[in-house]
Amino acid sequence: MPDMAPTAKTERRRALRARRRELAAARDTAADETALATVVTAHLEALGLGAGAVVTSYESVAGEPPTATLNAALLARGVRVLVPDTLADLDLDWHDLADPGREPLGLDAVALADLVLAPGLTVDRSGTRMGQGGGCYDKALPRRRAGVPVVVLLHPGELLAADEEPLPREDHDVPVDGVLTAEGHTDLRPG
Repeated sequence: MPDMAPTAKTERRRALRARRRELAAARDTAADETALATVVTAHLEALGLGAGAVVTSYESVAGEPPTATLNAALLARGVRVLVPDTLADLDLDWHDLADPGREPLGLDAVALADLVLAPGLTVDRSGTRMGQGGGCYDKALPRRRAGVPVVVLLHPGELLAADEEPLPREDHDVPVDGVLTAEGHTDLRPG
């Protein structure tokens, strides 16, 4: 009997994309952008990360939680911001956001990070993250230093409620430590 998990995961991702479109359309994007920057900088302070720290982020596209103001706020605080470049094999290279030449830093640059801010469509309460389906972060996250937290940026309402069906977790899926939205931080670490 063929394994039906990929079909179920694909269907779940389709439903989550539709949910994201509805949620994003109902949000005040400008207000969320400012609020997300505030929430993330407060999270960095709580972690004791200031000038000189290295954080991975990303350059959001339409529909994702907006990161332009957040990235600018991190740079203004003296944080080095690394953002991904997707390669043909769907692995991630990285470049320094402050580098106008966008010089590639290599696949292992994620190991420089003190905090990984990652995209996703949703996260469940056990820390399972569902992304867009390319597996880019599944390849990159194991390269970070041990103990470096991974926090997913979501729209409010995208963190699955405790009573919602958990996401399927495969062996290569790296559990995340938390979620940040325009409304705050949710810690997902056990205990």
